[in-house]
Amino acid sequence: MSEPTGHGATPPETAGGAAAAPGPAGAPATTPPREPHEPHEPHEPGGRHEVDGAAERAPSRGPLRDPVVLGSLGVLVFLALAGLILPSLLPHGPNELVSDRALDGPSWGHPLGTDELGRDLLARVLAGIRVSLLVIVSSVPLALAAGGLLGLFSSASRWLDTPVQRLFDVVLAFPSLILGLACAAVLGSGLTSVIVTVAVAASPVTGRVLRDAVRSQATRDYVVSARVLGVGTWRLYLRHILPNCFDVVLVQAALACATAVFVEGGMSFLGLGVPPPGASLGSLLSTSLNVLTSAPFYAAGPLVVISALVLCFTLLSDALNRTMAAR
Repeated sequence: MSEPTGHGATPPETAGGAAAAPGPAGAPATTPPREPHEPHEPHEPGGRHEVDGAAERAPSRGPLRDPVVLGSLGVLVFLALAGLILPSLLPHGPNELVSDRALDGPSWGHPLGTDELGRDLLARVLAGIRVSLLVIVSSVPLALAAGGLLGLFSSASRWLDTPVQRLFDVVLAFPSLILGLACAAVLGSGLTSVIVTVAVAASPVTGRVLRDAVRSQATRDYVVSARVLGVGTWRLYLRHILPNCFDVVLVQAALACATAVFVEGGMSFLGLGVPPPGASLGSLLSTSLNVLTSAPFYAAGPLVVISALVLCFTLLSDALNRTMAAR
């Protein structure tokens, strides 16, 4: 006699918890096979996913962590301090006769030797560094201001864009030394013509780069949102767009400093810079050509300083541009 089964009874379950499927008559119940599950990858602290996320969240290296920037700044600071402080520590000035022998070679008392009149070359090279610093401090802000304003107006107005760009084309068509000759013909020889030449020569590049940077920022979402909220044009430019273009201006400032050193040296080499008996790096280099065979040491000081200044400013500009572009 079979045991009756009530309605509340449940079918037998397998060890895995699945109901057994009824088989044919007289055959035992069978259990359907389970599909194997993919094993879960264990989460390891500090694994590949966390490393990738940390790499994406890691901030970019700042400019002051770049060895090229640090090296260039170190050389520039050293030369600037030497030109500003050392002349007051020397026992003689750049125009004083300190030796009876002209073109005397380097010695303990005169590390760079003496010039054709018996003046200390170290004192005159330091005076030349001071002249270059004066030209940089006077001309680079003028170049950034003039080029920046023209570039800003060019980016803000379609009517001014074409005339300003054609003006930049005309200025860039002339080499900087040709512009220096023109300024010297109008203003006369001296530092004034050198400063004006540097300001005119460096303005077009600054203006064009700032114009492109402002136009690029003007299409960003935050600018579009500010316009929708009713922010005024000049307030938008001064408080939002221009601060985001500061990196571009900083790079152009370093390039303008290199241009200032080059133009000052070139114009002084041609006799259009500091009048004698004043000393400048370009005039010292020009005089050294006359005594190059008899006193080759004469050109060492001004040549090394001019090369170091131009190279360091150029490397600084390139490193700043590379570092800021990686942000």
